[in-house]
Amino acid sequence: MYEVSSTITAKGQVTIPIAVRKLLGVAPHDRIAFVVDGGTVQLKRKSSAVARTAGVFKSAEPPLTAKELREAAADAIAEEAIQRMGR
Repeated sequence: MYEVSSTITAKGQVTIPIAVRKLLGVAPHDRIAFVVDGGTVQLKRKSSAVARTAGVFKSAEPPLTAKELREAAADAIAEEAIQRMGR
């Protein structure tokens, strides 16, 4: 464990020391989060929803064509309409 310090500017800004940036794996324009828990604050790298979910829906099958997607959507809409009429 070690301590690294920085100074808060008049605008409330602080420079994150390079050792901390390297540890977090952040670079200019990356987002960070301050996690407040009681009297303790943690600094964490904040990833985007896209980065967190990239690859979640990968499939071994080839992607559908635009025509196939339209047909699937039309079938789903028709199926939902049929179900609503049955209620």
